[in-house]
Amino acid sequence: MQQDFQSLLLQNRLLTEEVKRRIDQLAAINTVAATVSQTLDLDRTLKTALKAVLDVVGAEAGGISLIDESAGEVVLRAQQGWTHDFVSPPMRVPVGKGMSGRVILTNDVVVDNDLDGSEELAVPRFRDEKFRSIAMAPMHARGKIIGILSIMSSQANSFNAEIVSVLKAIADTVGVALDNARLYERASEQETRLNAIFQSTADGMIATDHNGRISLINFAAETIFDLDARKLIGMPVREAPIHPSVRDALLYALSSDKDTNKAFQATLESGKTLSLFVSPVYIKSQVEQDRQNDGWVIVVQDITHLREAELQRAEFIRAAAHDMRNPLGVTLSSLNMLESFVGADDPSALEIIRIATSGIMRLQDLINDLLHLEQIESGYGVSMTEFSVHEMLDETCREMKPLIAEKNLDFSIMVEDHLPFITADRRWLKRALINYLDNAAKYTTAGDTIEVRAFQKGSLVHIEVADHGPGIAPESQTRLFERFYRATDDKIKGTGLGLAIVKSVAEAHGGGVYMSSQQTQGSTFGMTLALDGRKHPAVPSLT
Repeated sequence: MQQDFQSLLLQNRLLTEEVKRRIDQLAAINTVAATVSQTLDLDRTLKTALKAVLDVVGAEAGGISLIDESAGEVVLRAQQGWTHDFVSPPMRVPVGKGMSGRVILTNDVVVDNDLDGSEELAVPRFRDEKFRSIAMAPMHARGKIIGILSIMSSQANSFNAEIVSVLKAIADTVGVALDNARLYERASEQETRLNAIFQSTADGMIATDHNGRISLINFAAETIFDLDARKLIGMPVREAPIHPSVRDALLYALSSDKDTNKAFQATLESGKTLSLFVSPVYIKSQVEQDRQNDGWVIVVQDITHLREAELQRAEFIRAAAHDMRNPLGVTLSSLNMLESFVGADDPSALEIIRIATSGIMRLQDLINDLLHLEQIESGYGVSMTEFSVHEMLDETCREMKPLIAEKNLDFSIMVEDHLPFITADRRWLKRALINYLDNAAKYTTAGDTIEVRAFQKGSLVHIEVADHGPGIAPESQTRLFERFYRATDDKIKGTGLGLAIVKSVAEAHGGGVYMSSQQTQGSTFGMTLALDGRKHPAVPSLT
C-alpha cells in the first residue's frame, strides 16, 4: 500500500513538472510572439525576434537566415553573440548545401552538440566562431520554409530535447512575423514606387473612395485646378472647389452606370479645355462584399493646345470647303454629261466615270458635313419649335428603317412616361439622332437590336442609342467627338464628322454628349438637351 502511494506521488510530481514545462514553453512562445508583433519593419523584427529567442532558450548566440528564392541562397540577415560580422556583407549558402541544406531537406530541426571543427561547412570561416553546439530550426509561413532560426553555444551538449522543442515551436512564430514584415516591406516599396510615378506623371490624377471622397491627388492635378492637395484629402468631390462644369460632370460620372468608364471634355471660362477619364476601381473585399466598387480614378489632361490646333484646322478646312463647292459641282455635272455621251458603248470608260463620280460625291459629303458644323455652331438657320421627343424618335426610326432592314437589324424604342415636350430645332435634332443611329447600324452585328432611349433627369432630356458592336478602346473614348477622329481604321465609310455634328447640336441646345463603352460589350452614345433649348454654361459637355 505504502509503495503504491509513493508511486502515485512520483507520477503526480512528474505530471506537475511536465505541465509546468509545457506552460513555460507556451509562455516562451507567447513572449516571442508578443515581442515580434510590435513592429512591421523587417530589420527591427529580425533583431527583436532574435533577442527574444535567445532570452527564452538561454543560448549564447543565434542567427536568422532567410531564403532568397530568386538567387537560390540562404542569406544570414541577423546575428547576435558572434565574434565576427557575417551580416555585412551577409553570409550566403546555396540552398541544399551545408547544415542549412539538411534543415531544408528534412524540414526538421538539425542539432549538433559536438562541433569539433572537422565538419564540412559551406562557409569555412564559420569555424572561427569556435561554437561547440548548434541547433537549426526551419521557419514556416504560408505553408513553406522561408528561413532558418539558429542558436549556438560555445559549450558542448548545450541543447537538450526540451530546448529543441521550444526552438521548433518558436521558429514558426518568428517565421510568420518575418513573412508579414517582409510583405509589408515589399508593399511599402511598391507604394513608394507607385507614388513616385503618380506624382511625376504629366496627367492630373485624382483617386476617390467608394463614397466619392478624395483620397489621393497628384501635383499635376493641383496645378491644373490651382488647388492645395492637403486641403482636399477626405473632401467629397461635390464640395471640392473646382470649376462647376467639371464638378457637375464628375458627379454625373460618379453617380451613373457605376460599372463603366466615363470620358468627357470640359471647357473652363478661362478658355482652358480639359479632357477627363473616370474609371471605377474594384478590389475584392471579404468585409464589404455588397459594395458596388471601391472608388474611382480620375485622369485629367489639359488639351487646350490640341483644342486650339483643332479650331485652327477647322477654320482652314471650313474656308477651303466653301471654295471647293462650286468647282466640284461643275466637275460632277461634267461627269454626268460625259456618262450620257459614252453610254453603254464603252464599259471601261463608263466604269472610270462612275468611280470618279463616286469620289466627288464622297468629297461633297465631307464638305456638306463641314458646312453643317459651321451652320449649327454659328446658329445660322436654327429654328426653335416645341415638339414631342417621342414623336421625333418614331419619325426618325421610320426614316432609318430601310438601312436597318438591309442589315437585318431591329429597333427597340423606350421612352419615359410623361416625357415633356422640348423646345429645339427639330431638323438638327433629327440629323444628330440619325448620325448616332447610322453609327450604331454600321457596327452592330446582323440580327441584333439597336436600343433607343429617352428620359428626363432634372432640367435635361437624355436621348441614348445603344448598340451591340465591338466596343471602343478606353484610349479612344475621350477623342470620339473630335472632328475627323475615327477610333478604327477599318473599311467602314465615314467622314469622321458625324459625332462632332452631334456634339455641336447638343451644345447648341444647352446640353452635351456622352458615351460609355466596354470592348466586346457594345457602346451607348447619348446627348442631353435643355427643356427650353437654351444654353446653360454650367452644363458640361460630356464626351
